[in-house]
Amino acid sequence: MGSILTTKMAADKKVIVEVLLDYDEYVQLKGQMHNVHLFSEDNVEVKANISQRGRNSATKYFLIPKEMRKGMKFTEEVSCTKIETKGRAIFVYTIRKGGI
Repeated sequence: MGSILTTKMAADKKVIVEVLLDYDEYVQLKGQMHNVHLFSEDNVEVKANISQRGRNSATKYFLIPKEMRKGMKFTEEVSCTKIETKGRAIFVYTIRKGGI
């Protein structure tokens, strides 16, 4: 997990952010320097559940909380990535706005 060290206002309502990351988390960026998003686990507002089905509960489903389902239509591809930290696995699903 990382921490923001400094912030500085830039032009056009942008902010320059200096971030301190664990090396393992940095490596997971796989050299990508664009389309990087920051979020904090401390901002979690809605709890969610995982459903398990099949033999020995082998199939897992991430359930979208009722509060977040309004108007969703999955007509586009959904992509997913997993971020590994020392104590957590963070799954990030990306859905094109036109698809919901």
